Amino acid sequence: MRVLITGGAGFIGSHLADAYLDRGDEVFVLDDLSTGSIDNIRHLRARPRFHYTIESVHHAATVAELVDQCDVVFHLAAAVGVKLIVESPVRTIETNVHGAEVVLAAANKKKKKVLLASTSEVYGLSEDVPFREDGNLVLGATSKGRWSYACSKAIDEFLALAYWRERKLPTVLVRLFNTVGPRQTGQYGMVVPTFVKQALTGRPITIHGDGAQSRCFTDVSDVVSALVGLMDHPQAVGEVFNVGSTEEISILALAERVRALTDSDSEIVRIPYEQAYGDGFEDMPRRVPDISKIHALIGYQPRKSLDQILQGVIDYFRDAPTATTRPEPIAE
Repeated sequence: MRVLITGGAGFIGSHLADAYLDRGDEVFVLDDLSTGSIDNIRHLRARPRFHYTIESVHHAATVAELVDQCDVVFHLAAAVGVKLIVESPVRTIETNVHGAEVVLAAANKKKKKVLLASTSEVYGLSEDVPFREDGNLVLGATSKGRWSYACSKAIDEFLALAYWRERKLPTVLVRLFNTVGPRQTGQYGMVVPTFVKQALTGRPITIHGDGAQSRCFTDVSDVVSALVGLMDHPQAVGEVFNVGSTEEISILALAERVRALTDSDSEIVRIPYEQAYGDGFEDMPRRVPDISKIHALIGYQPRKSLDQILQGVIDYFRDAPTATTRPEPIAE
């Protein structure tokens, strides 16, 4: 099979490329390296079934050419990370919405199956936890730029499902919940690599608010397995799936767990949301998925525990010590 991965030089995309190449498939990556990194795919460049193009997903001619060459498309290219969302809302909206438009239009010409990566952010301020795919989405006010990412990805979902219902383009939607693993950086506010780097270098581990907000972290290997399984399954078409773990932990407890696993003396410091992101910032108090739907279809069940996930990230940064010396922004 010939597989196109937009955003393929990103953290998740590069692991997905690994999986398909190891399976014997041919992989085409499209990435403009705005948030991805050539380092993530450097180890793949010598493999004969691997091809990459450095270009924006907004470049319709390039996207159309690559889609024509491939059998299936994973659309992972997106503006990601709380820091980027807060600082660059125009870029966030344009990248996510227009990128999806270009990919879906190109795929529709030849009816190539598309898996579009969405986010748990779309559940917004909903208190109906654990989140079900058919549950209501509760976004904050449009005056709060923090919700621009969630809104833009919700539009992507509506558009992809409309292409399926109206034009019979086979589309699959996945809402990812806090994916973690090697190659992820804290550059755009991802919390686990930020905490690990801070702990390994003895810097303060910075949490926002009181740290009571909770998340469920999933290893990238489990996420990749889910993406491949959904792409292969014909009954996934036209459906939305949560992909994540149900092992919930507060951000304060996460900081304490990272400090213990790294045997660090780092102080845990609380930073008010206003100081981190500006006035009026709103956060999701809990982010827990119901994964019964994807389990029923493909048998998905996360294999790695939180401690295993954290240890993998710790080992990754210990093996690449120069990565821990880069300046880190605020964490999600």
